[in-house]
Amino acid sequence: MMGLMAREETRTMKSTTVRSPAATDAEEADAPTRAATRAWATRLVVVGIVLSALNLRPAITSLGALLEEVRDGLGMSGSVAGLLTSVPPLCFAVFGVMAPRLARRFGPGAVVCAGMAAITAGLLIRPYAGDTVGTAGFLAASALALMGIAVSNVLMPVIVKRWFPDRVGSMTGLYSMALALGTSTAAAVTVPVTQALGGSWQSGLAVWAVLAAAAVVPWIPLVRDRGTGAAEKTPAREEPPALRITRSRTAWALAVFFGLQATGAYITMGWMAQIFRDAGVPAGTAGLLLAVTMAMGVPLAFVIPRVATRLPYQGPVVIALGLCGLAGYAGLYFAPAGGAWVWAVLLGVSNCSFPLALTMVGMRARTGAGVAQLSAFAQSTGYLISIPGPLLVGVLYQHSGGWGLPIALMTGLLIPQMAAGVLAGRDRTVEDEAAR
Repeated sequence: MMGLMAREETRTMKSTTVRSPAATDAEEADAPTRAATRAWATRLVVVGIVLSALNLRPAITSLGALLEEVRDGLGMSGSVAGLLTSVPPLCFAVFGVMAPRLARRFGPGAVVCAGMAAITAGLLIRPYAGDTVGTAGFLAASALALMGIAVSNVLMPVIVKRWFPDRVGSMTGLYSMALALGTSTAAAVTVPVTQALGGSWQSGLAVWAVLAAAAVVPWIPLVRDRGTGAAEKTPAREEPPALRITRSRTAWALAVFFGLQATGAYITMGWMAQIFRDAGVPAGTAGLLLAVTMAMGVPLAFVIPRVATRLPYQGPVVIALGLCGLAGYAGLYFAPAGGAWVWAVLLGVSNCSFPLALTMVGMRARTGAGVAQLSAFAQSTGYLISIPGPLLVGVLYQHSGGWGLPIALMTGLLIPQMAAGVLAGRDRTVEDEAAR
C-alpha cells in the first residue's frame, strides 16, 4: 500500500513537472493580451472620466440660464423657484451617502454608468414632465438627474485613485477642468441654443440629455469590473472593514472646507451677476463677468491639483486661494463697477478651492475603500453645510436693501474656510486617525 502511494506521488510530481512549463508558457503568451486589454480599459476610463465630468453641472447651470422662462411656463411661485437653488446641494448630500455602499456591491464603474443614465433620463423627462404633472413632476425629474450627479460626484475620486494611483493630481486636474468647462459652457450657450431651437425652453433644457447619453457609453464595458483597475498588481484581497470616519479630525476638517467652498461657489453662481447689475453694470456685461469667473476654473483646475500633489502640506495653496477671495470681496464692497473684471478674476481663482478639495480627498486616504468613505463623508456633510448660504444671502439683501451685509457674510465665511483647509491639508491619512 505504501509503495502504491509512493508511486502515485511520484507520478503526480512528474505530471506537475511536465505541466508547469506549459502553464508558464501560456501565462507568458497571455501577458501581452492582458497588457493590451488593461491599456485599452485605461483609455476608456479616461474618456469616461472626462465625459462624466462634463455632465456634472449642466443640469444646474442650464436651468439657471432659463429660470425665468421655466417659472413663467410652469407658473412657479417665487418661493418654489428659490427652493430650486437649494435642491442641488440637498440632493448631493442625501444621495451621495449611498455611493460607497453601491460601489462595494456593484463596482464604481457600474454605479457611475447608472448615474450617467439617471442624468440622461432626468434631463430628458423634466422639461416635459411639467406639462403633464406640473411643478412636482419637474422637481422629481430634476431630483433624478441630481441623484445621478451625486453618486458620480462621490465616486470620481475613487475611480481616479483606483486606476491612476500614481497620477492622482493630473487626473483630478483633468476631471476638474472638464467639470469647469461643462459648467461654464452650459451657462454660456443654453440661451443661444434655445433660441436656435425655436425659443422653446423645453428644447433648450432637453438638449443636454444628448451629452449625458454620450457619457454612458464608455462605462458600459466596465460595468462588470470589480477590481482595482490598472492599479491592481496582486490577487484580489478581502475588502478591509469600514472606517469609523467620524473619528478622523482630518475628515471633519475636509468636510467643513468642502462645505464652505461650496457655499462660496453657489453664492457666486447665484448672486454675483446681480451684485454687478445693482452697481450699474449692464446686464449683458454682468453675465459675461460671471462667465469669466466660471471659466477661470478651466485652466486652474488642471494646474492646482498638480501643484498640490507635489506638496506634502497643502496649507499654502489654501491660504493663497482664500486671500484671492478676500481681495475679490473687498473689491465688490468698495468699487464693484470700477474694478469689475479684476474682482471677477480674483473670485474665479478663489473658487478653485473645489479641485483642491477633491485632490485632498484622494491624498488623505491610502486605500480605495478609504477614499470612497472620505469622499462620501466630506461631500455629503459639506453640501449640507452649503445649503443655507445662498438663501441667507438673499434674506440679508432683501432686508438690508443693499449688498453690504451679504458681502460681509461672504468675507466672514472665508476665514473658517481657510482654517479648515489648513487642517485638512496636513500630511496624514484618515485610516491612521480612525484607527487611533
